[in-house]
Amino acid sequence: MVLHNSAEGEEGSIRLQISDLQRLSETDSVGNTMFQPQTSIEKKESNTSASVGPLTKPTVRAPEKKLTLFALRLAVLEKAATGLGTLGFIWATVVLLGGFAITLDKTDFWFITIILLIEGTRIFSRSHELEWQHQATWSITDAGINSFRALKMSSSFIFGSIKAFFKPVLPVRKHSQRSRQTAGTNDARNLRGFNVQGKTTRTWTSSEVPLLPYAQWVFRARHISKLLYWLQLLSASACIALSLMKLIKHNYGDVEKGDTDKRNRQAALSVFYSLALAEAMLFLMEKTYCEYKVSYCKLLDEVNKECELGPSGLVSIRRFFYDAYSRCVNGSIFDGLKMDMVSFGMDLLGSNSTDEQLIGAKILCQFSMSPRYSDDTLQKIGINISVIERLVEILNWTDPDEEVIRRSAAEILSKLAGKKQNSIRVAGIPGAMESISSLLQTSRSSSGACDEISEKKTHSDHANYGLSTFNHLGLLILKKLARDHDNSGKIGNTRGLLPKIIDFTHAEEVLLKAENVTPTQLLTLKRSLQLVKRLVSTTGNTGNILRREISEIVFTISNIRDILRHGEKHPNLQLLGIEILSSLALEEEATERIGGTGGVLKELFNIFLQKEKEREEIVVTNREVITRAGEALAMLVLESRNNCHRILKLCVVDSLVVALDSPLIRINAARVLRNMCTYSGKNCFNQLKGIANAAPTVLKEIMSEEHKLKEVMVGLAPHVLSFLSPEESSLMFERARVTEAELAYELVEILRKYRHPRIKVPRIRRFAIELAIWMMKDKPSNIQIFKQLGMEKELEHVLETTAELESFNIFSGTVGMSRHNTTIHSLVETALELLTDDE
Repeated sequence: MVLHNSAEGEEGSIRLQISDLQRLSETDSVGNTMFQPQTSIEKKESNTSASVGPLTKPTVRAPEKKLTLFALRLAVLEKAATGLGTLGFIWATVVLLGGFAITLDKTDFWFITIILLIEGTRIFSRSHELEWQHQATWSITDAGINSFRALKMSSSFIFGSIKAFFKPVLPVRKHSQRSRQTAGTNDARNLRGFNVQGKTTRTWTSSEVPLLPYAQWVFRARHISKLLYWLQLLSASACIALSLMKLIKHNYGDVEKGDTDKRNRQAALSVFYSLALAEAMLFLMEKTYCEYKVSYCKLLDEVNKECELGPSGLVSIRRFFYDAYSRCVNGSIFDGLKMDMVSFGMDLLGSNSTDEQLIGAKILCQFSMSPRYSDDTLQKIGINISVIERLVEILNWTDPDEEVIRRSAAEILSKLAGKKQNSIRVAGIPGAMESISSLLQTSRSSSGACDEISEKKTHSDHANYGLSTFNHLGLLILKKLARDHDNSGKIGNTRGLLPKIIDFTHAEEVLLKAENVTPTQLLTLKRSLQLVKRLVSTTGNTGNILRREISEIVFTISNIRDILRHGEKHPNLQLLGIEILSSLALEEEATERIGGTGGVLKELFNIFLQKEKEREEIVVTNREVITRAGEALAMLVLESRNNCHRILKLCVVDSLVVALDSPLIRINAARVLRNMCTYSGKNCFNQLKGIANAAPTVLKEIMSEEHKLKEVMVGLAPHVLSFLSPEESSLMFERARVTEAELAYELVEILRKYRHPRIKVPRIRRFAIELAIWMMKDKPSNIQIFKQLGMEKELEHVLETTAELESFNIFSGTVGMSRHNTTIHSLVETALELLTDDE
């Protein structure tokens, strides 16, 4: 086996030597096939063996823990400062102003009054200040706590607006420079709720509210939060200055000897100024610590980087921090520790604010896509039905201003649907399939005529809306949902959804034959084919209904035919199309539609019997396409006389006989030949007579091969030999250097080896008995040979071990389909009669 990195873009393609193909063909290791049942036990065993590893994943530390811990520490300082301020306020009002109001010095009275007003206002308006800061997080995306920079940017915006008013047409060079600067802040603009289409909004954005009719820019909520911030710093500085001034000078006024009313005034004032100084120092310490962590240590940027939220994610991180800080300040200091980014995002997603919805959607989307956090995130979302319902509801939003929210919701659902239990919950929401269907932007114009089909309308991407992205996501969600049997049924029952999906399977010849095609251009086509393949391979009655409904759509088969005809550069797409045809062939009506669609059988044979360009090596992808094409042909001629006649008109019998010598395609070539001999009818004897030339090859393979190849060759042998007279058959045995006694011995050994039916070769005992019957009918002398070999005993054992497994030609999962006309019991009885009649 040789590994190659293909220059054409197929990375890591594997090439097999012809000697390897022979070994692989013995077990038909290309993948699942409909000619044997598929059990879930085998899949579980293979998955278990492939996923040997530790039972638990290493714990990933949540980045937001740094923020909640930071908020806790700030809250401790804030509450300590507030406590000291409250104590100082009580001391001043009760002790100083209550006891010494008349005897206080004039400067002390005004110092105390000023300090009380400052601290009282700050203490009792703390919750309101947090509210202003909370609202400010929507707009201060780059400035953070450094409000001076934010004000500077705002001022620049004012002068820029005035300049633009008087000079609307700017030079191209300046325009391009500004556009580059603007491009870097697009995400921030989205978070601020910019209206690119001038859409009328019915509610105010809190950070944009003009509180006064004049000087609106100054009195907006965002600027008031900045103003409060600086006023707090100034007030704390004033308190420190006033307190230090008094504590250093101690000029509290003279106390006359014997004046008992003023003897404790100095101590009381010292206590008050000390409390005010301590409170202000703690507050400034809190602000300094906050500024140090945010501006110098870049804590918010660090957490944003670890969360992988991108440049616009800083708004989300800042909002999360302020919420955690508010909880620690307003409630218990430990309340903020209970917050996490996922729950925070889910809460925001359920908000009525577009800004909050956007932040929540982006957080959940990024955490769902991150390899480190996706498992925990999807688990939390999956158990919250209200969040899933919200995500499904968002899929119906078509407003261009809400494109990012809608795309994020679709990406989250695409990841959520990857887990089986979650996919069941998603599909179980009323209207979920209709909402997902709204992502697929393809439709046909209405037509009043009953004798024609309306034209398909292709929706290309608009300037500000990526429709192709939603098409990709919609198909991806449906593909993942379709892994569940019940979900497949719901997809089929959704009105208008199947025709939409089939429309996406159409590809123009120019696209398929183009030299330089990006994977994105074919992504929609590939995902639609994968989805259709998953739907038509559904088992049970649901699968029957889906195959029938999909085959009844007039574009299904012709779209696949075009891919087979023009898609030689895209073998993966051809493979998907062939597998769809194989699954559709499980239905009798679909089989006739496929055969009746011009060129389908011919294209399948062109792929199956193509000449090997490189005799020494074959690309594995092409090998699988060739093998699957042969399997599809074998399915299409099974129990279909019309398709057998259509194939005979293509004059490919001789090519199929030659193909029996090719290790790659001989198994399916033998299946096609056997089915054609079985179902073509007696009128086609002359057209099939050339099959007799395959006798030597068939006999040699029976004697030398094992497993699946032996099964198909034993099944083909009686049909090939039936075209020969006794004399001709003896000649063929001689050419194959095989005696009839040796063949009889091999058949008896097959029955001894396979004491019970095997999943891999479910029909080998049946085929062995059929060949033995032909040999005994062809030459009576063979009856004695079988008797001497103990055939009668082996046949009696077969009667005791027969199973339904041996009664079908093909299988859909573990359900048998296309039952054999003759039961294995009847075959055994016929063979026993031939053995006993000779006596």
